Amino acid sequence: MLEKYDVIVVGAGHAGCEAANAAARMGSKVLLVTMNMNTIAQMSCNPAMGGVAKGQIVREIDALGGGSGIVSDKSAIQFRMLNRSKGPAMWSPRTQNDRVLFSLEWRYLLEQNKNVDFWQDMCVGILTEGNKVVGVQLAMGTKVYGKAVVLTNGTFLNGLIHLGEKQYGGGRAGEKAAVGLTESLIELGFEAGRMKTGTPPRVDGRSLDYSKMEVQLGDENPSKFSYGSTPALAKQLPCHITYTNDRTHELLRTGFDRSPMFNGAIKSSGPRYCPSIEDKISRFADRDRHQIFVEPEGWNTVEIYVNGFSTSLPEDVQNLALKSIPGFENAKMFRPGYAIEYDYFPPTQLSHTLETKLIDNLFFAGQINGTTGYEEAACQGLMAGINAHQKVHEKDPFILTRSEAYIGVLIDDLITKGTNEPYRMFTSRAEFRILLRQDNADERLTPLGYSIGLADESALEKVESKKENTRALKNKLKEVGITPAQANDMLLQKESAPISQQVKAASLITRPHITLEDLVGISEPIKELVEEINAVDPLALEQAEILLKYEGYIEREEEQAQKLQRLEDLKINPELDYRQIKSLSIEAKEKLSKIKPATIGQAARVSGVSPSDISVLLIHLGR
Repeated sequence: MLEKYDVIVVGAGHAGCEAANAAARMGSKVLLVTMNMNTIAQMSCNPAMGGVAKGQIVREIDALGGGSGIVSDKSAIQFRMLNRSKGPAMWSPRTQNDRVLFSLEWRYLLEQNKNVDFWQDMCVGILTEGNKVVGVQLAMGTKVYGKAVVLTNGTFLNGLIHLGEKQYGGGRAGEKAAVGLTESLIELGFEAGRMKTGTPPRVDGRSLDYSKMEVQLGDENPSKFSYGSTPALAKQLPCHITYTNDRTHELLRTGFDRSPMFNGAIKSSGPRYCPSIEDKISRFADRDRHQIFVEPEGWNTVEIYVNGFSTSLPEDVQNLALKSIPGFENAKMFRPGYAIEYDYFPPTQLSHTLETKLIDNLFFAGQINGTTGYEEAACQGLMAGINAHQKVHEKDPFILTRSEAYIGVLIDDLITKGTNEPYRMFTSRAEFRILLRQDNADERLTPLGYSIGLADESALEKVESKKENTRALKNKLKEVGITPAQANDMLLQKESAPISQQVKAASLITRPHITLEDLVGISEPIKELVEEINAVDPLALEQAEILLKYEGYIEREEEQAQKLQRLEDLKINPELDYRQIKSLSIEAKEKLSKIKPATIGQAARVSGVSPSDISVLLIHLGR
């Protein structure tokens, strides 16, 4: 007989691992239930973490005390900082990872925590008393009792795999679907829907001709995700880029009549921003080629992930089309791509803590909420795990705002607007992205993570040291004078206007194309301080430069965030009957009654609620 737990986490993907890790590190006794102990933190799709906006999320998870950044660093085979040519709000870290090592590192991290127990079985239902969850029902007849339950079922809920005209049940290739849980939740009154995602074929790297492709190397001086002590990469594996062509597209079209995408077999919505190759050539018929990223799956395997070629076409069509791509003429396929349909639960049924509105102490995280992507799942798991712990120990809920973190943007988007297609994070979704940079996630969130008992003291001390070093360098740059004799040769080389009198170093930093490194080359006092700081905290150098260069933009965004926070501070009674407020529009009454926003700020973001509706609400609340 299994003991009673504080928190039961169902599913051991990216969301489940973060949920179990967070709740256990904070002191809860946790049971992690998974259908297969050998696939903990499986990278079901591409072997990579981070990317545009997603890299910021991984940094935020790490800053709070989560595990994804640590595991990503320990299993990385390549590191790149994307969008370096743009402003720092767009800089996004990304790692290529060893698929097997990633899973092993996550399992090792969880096994080091004595508060985590594991159990291999399928969850077929939840146990409730009244409107409160009290445990889970497992397929082999076991009932496990707990004070809170976090469901992170990924693509397994009634998963149906499509490959050409073939269909079969499965949560991913080679693994069975999870049945029973959806029906259990619907019986309790939850609304469910269907979504679709897909994956590309994997091929034998020994059969590819890399000389016909563009090489894509990692950064010359690779950074890392974690602010902790994980090592930066000493060696890296290259990726490659190639392209489809007209012949590829012709071959793909020959299978359209057998494609579940086009013959009606798939009826659910797929990810708009990660379309299948057949979807690409159908929607963008004017494009004569599409980019294909050739990504290694790890240090010790020849298996290659064909990123950009997600498909559910029949195997024979996939094989022929692949061989028409430069470098793939003799490609040997290990396994074909496929599409998968699965159940999800519209996230408007949740509160900001990711607890369901219908059943107390029941939390949803990850693809069950309609998101796509490892990073989106992981950050939801982290927040659900934190809040499950907080709830069972009668502590305050932990909620991040839109101006504090991309995690806050994601959760607010989900529960306020819902989603009818797989939700993916982009920098454009955040209205305060200059504040939410990847370089300052530790300063934004580590003090918060420490305050709830998740981030440790050494992480907090590191943040305080970084802030002090950043401040010292900023002050020095505002004090040190630079003469025309020192600066003008460098300025002319950089095609920047020369100076006619002494100026402060900080004023030169604000110019485009002028960097801290340029000033080190012309000023001895700056050089000495930079060398001193670089020896203990290189991140402080980057931070100081960004803060000086974009000072005006940052201050403006902080003011806007403070103004909007006033609306977030205006709470709304959850029992408010919107139908009784006569001046509200019919659509606003309907949407607000369904969403039950916690604040005026959230109400203003509900789709279909107009500024005049908000004015009516403010008057109703006596404002």
